[in-house]
Amino acid sequence: MKQYDAIVIGSGQAGSPLSKQLAKAGKKTLLIEKRFIGGTCVNDGCTPTKAMIGSAKAAYLAKHADKLGVHIDGHHIDMKQIRHRKDELVLSWRNGSRRAMENTENLDLIFGEATFTGDKTLTVKLNEGGEVDVKAELIFINTGTTPVIPVIEGLQEVGYFTSTTLLDVEEVPEHLLVLGGNYVGLEFAQMFHRFGSKISVLERGPRIVAREDEDISDELTKILLAEGLDVYTNAQSVKFERQDESIKATIVVNGIQQEISCSHILVATGRKPLTEALAPQLSGIKLNENGFIQVNEKLETTAKGIYALGDVNGGPAFTHIAYNDYIIVYRNLFEGADDKTTERPLPYCMFTDPQLGRIGLTEKQARDQGYTIKVAKLPMNQVARAVETGEALGVMKAVVDAKTRQILGAAILGEEGGEVMTVIQMAMMGGITYDRIRYCVFAHPTYSESLNNLFMKLDA
Repeated sequence: MKQYDAIVIGSGQAGSPLSKQLAKAGKKTLLIEKRFIGGTCVNDGCTPTKAMIGSAKAAYLAKHADKLGVHIDGHHIDMKQIRHRKDELVLSWRNGSRRAMENTENLDLIFGEATFTGDKTLTVKLNEGGEVDVKAELIFINTGTTPVIPVIEGLQEVGYFTSTTLLDVEEVPEHLLVLGGNYVGLEFAQMFHRFGSKISVLERGPRIVAREDEDISDELTKILLAEGLDVYTNAQSVKFERQDESIKATIVVNGIQQEISCSHILVATGRKPLTEALAPQLSGIKLNENGFIQVNEKLETTAKGIYALGDVNGGPAFTHIAYNDYIIVYRNLFEGADDKTTERPLPYCMFTDPQLGRIGLTEKQARDQGYTIKVAKLPMNQVARAVETGEALGVMKAVVDAKTRQILGAAILGEEGGEVMTVIQMAMMGGITYDRIRYCVFAHPTYSESLNNLFMKLDA
């Protein structure tokens, strides 16, 4: 049994920086990684998908440049080159992070699968063979999540992609059936439609991106339909059958059974925590009903001295939230801070085109919480910068407290929506009221300048 001061399980966007900081603080630290350094973000999430979305955007612009007076003839998609570019970016980030780990004093790095065997003790089955037993008084779990595969008749037999495996195709699927109409499914759906696939999206609920307000969901639906994607809501697949080179999918839409033919399937129906092999219960760690590790507002589990960071704790599944988990835990343990997860903002951005940047409360949430609100909306076709660049799809929306004039939340569905949302987030964090933004001087012509006009809508 090898003793450490601290053990970090998983090298995602919380585990990687935390392990280095622990080692630099003088703690003899072990980092255990089952697969690749960098976790989902670097290897299967943000880095590869946004690289490929960049290629898809270029394809879309080439196809639609005529309206700007630019005529591009003969462009084509080279999926092998797109994949190669994506792989180079992933390897650059992954290998750079690994070198940084290996060059950090007081930090040991091993590759294998960790399993709790008792109170703060672990056995690691090494990828290269053999096992090691380790223990520490401080343990940090950052094992993340993996795609959920629904039980549907015939799915296993016909085969399917996940958000991980679809990243490695070298040919454009002829007709991709996407199961799930939320963030992951929609990013992939639009991306592969722009590469040339026919796309059908099945969403079980009454609308896509159900976390958002209904008007935002409806606006995004209109944009995707206009681009040529098929979107089915109140829809689910019940059976798959192989028919020669195609797949017959039996689906039910609004209670009516029908059949569609596709070439490939993407399963994007959610994710589940990687806790089964870890067996955290053997160290006194409680899980919730969905298998996520229970933590308090400082990210400590039910076992003192053991913390869970990132997606595995059931919190918001975003890279920046995992990184902030690391900040909270490290500052509290080593800098005397009293940070809590309940005190942080929750910004996020879905990288469809246009982007959907979100911060704070939706209109529905604000009303449900009893606020007296005002709602400001500005179509992107009234934003000068958007019109000038030919990117005028979408809408800006903000929810404000009618009494205090504080901004409660915003959804920016538009070109550079994530960047405009961030301006609003900074205002919210600084207590800047909407009436001050209404008359603020912004550089012209920028997307953020349109916040003047957005908040002027409140007095119209």
